[in-house]
Amino acid sequence: MFMEERADQSPFHYWLALLHAGASGNDDLSRLLENFGTAQAVVLAVADGLIDRSHLSEKVLGCLQKPDWEEIGFEAEWLEREGHHLITLEDKRYPALLRQIPSPPIGLFVSGDPDILMNPQIAVVGSRRPTFDGKKDAGHFAGELAGKGIAVTSGMANGIDTQAHRSALSQQGKTVAVLGSGLNCIYPKINAGLADKIREEGALVSEFPLSWRPFPGNFPRRNRIISGLSLGVLVVEATEKSGSLITAKHALEQNREVFAVPGSIRNPLKKGCHGLIQNGAKLVGSIDDIFAEITQFKELVKTGPETRLSQPESINGLDEQEKVLLDNIGYEPISLDEIVFMTRISVEEVMGKLLRLELDGLVSAVSPGLYIRK
Repeated sequence: MFMEERADQSPFHYWLALLHAGASGNDDLSRLLENFGTAQAVVLAVADGLIDRSHLSEKVLGCLQKPDWEEIGFEAEWLEREGHHLITLEDKRYPALLRQIPSPPIGLFVSGDPDILMNPQIAVVGSRRPTFDGKKDAGHFAGELAGKGIAVTSGMANGIDTQAHRSALSQQGKTVAVLGSGLNCIYPKINAGLADKIREEGALVSEFPLSWRPFPGNFPRRNRIISGLSLGVLVVEATEKSGSLITAKHALEQNREVFAVPGSIRNPLKKGCHGLIQNGAKLVGSIDDIFAEITQFKELVKTGPETRLSQPESINGLDEQEKVLLDNIGYEPISLDEIVFMTRISVEEVMGKLLRLELDGLVSAVSPGLYIRK
């Protein structure tokens, strides 16, 4: 029959049929693989009526009864190209940590270097609409982690995810992007260029068929893979109902470490982080806080003073009014009017002094009339 012809051409056809079915529902197909031994045995058992609605949901069962062989053939051709891979549960390259989670994906499409998935990874996640400070923190942590040889894993969404990937690449580090769509449907489209760079220096990963579009329900499922690949999850900014908290929840269920960056109580994007900390997540102010919690990273903890907190030399050359201004500008955006009110310095003088502080790299204008300390 047609299935047997496909099987003769490539052993991946049955795995692809199983992967398509798995993407259509939430059934744990890893159980069937354990019982029947191979993907081919599972598909043939469905064809012979040995697996029915008592074992699988109607939608998943229907996909296995009538596989989309045309699409599967296209994916088999895709896998023949350089840099394209399908890592199945029977593959030695399947990440050991991911194999341990409940309902692990039965297969992963990978574009790039699949060996990176075996590297120690930390997930860096957060809001799609981060603050200036949030993007800065994501960039700092991701860059520091990548500089230490730790792969940075995220979901390539706008905002914190994008910043994490870019910062890891800027340090010539490795990064893994887990998509909520197929690898031929990059989302968001604005990150197509970033996806190309990740293919070259890291890995794009998805459990969804290549042509699968980014449906909303895909992303919570995607998040379990982000945490499952990682030794820990760092949440930089998140509202109380953020998708990043789903990733943190998966991490806890998978016995992974959860870290959160604190911030102003007035910042709604920090409420999710503060909630995580209240419930036992590790508060982090530097990557040393991450390294201290993960056994295999403990040797990376610095023994000397924390250089990040040292004051720039340019501060020593400030006059008294400039020092007053700097003391009243924090790490959350503050308006020009608020600065004038708090310092009692005239608008004209404040604007002149702020320009000097910007040139010295001590403050930054995040938007017209809003300033933040660097």
